[in-house]
Amino acid sequence: MAPWAQQVRDFWLSQPPERWWKADAQFDAEIRARFLPLWEEQGSGQAKDFLGSAEEAVAAAILFDQFPRNMFRDHAEQFATDPLALAIAREADRLGFHERLGKDERIFLTMPLEHSESLDDQERSLALFTALGDPEHLRYARLHHDVVARFGRFPHRNAMLGRAPRPDEIAAGEVVPW
Repeated sequence: MAPWAQQVRDFWLSQPPERWWKADAQFDAEIRARFLPLWEEQGSGQAKDFLGSAEEAVAAAILFDQFPRNMFRDHAEQFATDPLALAIAREADRLGFHERLGKDERIFLTMPLEHSESLDDQERSLALFTALGDPEHLRYARLHHDVVARFGRFPHRNAMLGRAPRPDEIAAGEVVPW
């Protein structure tokens, strides 16, 4: 495994899970300080560059899907490498990488699908989280799926992405259930 991938995995997977899911400005700053140069350096790659092993694919999914959500919280740039993370997740799924990984690794390899505004990706996310057997992660996968099924996108991203809300989103109050 590439040294950068080991560094990402060692850092992220050694964190207590509550750090993964809660906004924390200090944690966000630590990730930005440690990993922004790596994210910038590797972000121009192609999915195939990160599929040398299941473990490397997980590291790339974390680097391109999770870290930007911390480094650029509440800014559009947090979605800048979503297409790359999604391509990695789709190809890793096709290659059967999930079967070679532990629970936490499988979660982060699936997250780009859960973050996708494609209903097909949302449905695959549901299937993978169902197979994982973790009710809490499956609950969040269903919430994400249901928003995309209803609106075709995540309305809470509209302002960050400069998208005008549509009438159905306005009528719903752009409610995000989590």
